[in-house]
Amino acid sequence: MKYAFIMGSNAFIVPHGVISYSDSQGSKEILRIKSIYHDDKPGSYFSVDLDITDDNGNEIKLRDNKAEGNTSFKIREERNSIRVLRADGSIIINIQQMDDHSAMGLEHNLTAELEISMPVAAIRIFGEFKAGGLHISAEGEKLFINKNGYATAGLHGRDQLFFTPEGIKL
Repeated sequence: MKYAFIMGSNAFIVPHGVISYSDSQGSKEILRIKSIYHDDKPGSYFSVDLDITDDNGNEIKLRDNKAEGNTSFKIREERNSIRVLRADGSIIINIQQMDDHSAMGLEHNLTAELEISMPVAAIRIFGEFKAGGLHISAEGEKLFINKNGYATAGLHGRDQLFFTPEGIKL
């Protein structure tokens, strides 16, 4: 199976539904897709494990969309998405499984990559959060990891997607 992670105007296409943080000390999973939503399967839903922090350093851990520990954030689930919100309702992270019609409405260079690779799911990620020592911001057409910007890329990898202090590794 292949997954396309859409962040800003980028599509990172990898065979595993995992995004990890990696540095010289080791690696840690940030996001793992547990299950995807299928229109034709009653009872199916989109589910993730998540391990990030907000801008204030508050830990956000989800297992199968459920918060671990005491939390000061809110979780909003829908059949094809999960949003983690601050107490004031602002978004920390929004993870959405795109339907085929929406995925094919992306920029042409991204839809061409999706047509070629045919991922099992296109996962769109918005928000501003931290993972390890990295500050990640994905809004609209922009993706920043620390101060490095990424735009309009369709990249394929053979393993997971890694965010590192040096940049993105596939």
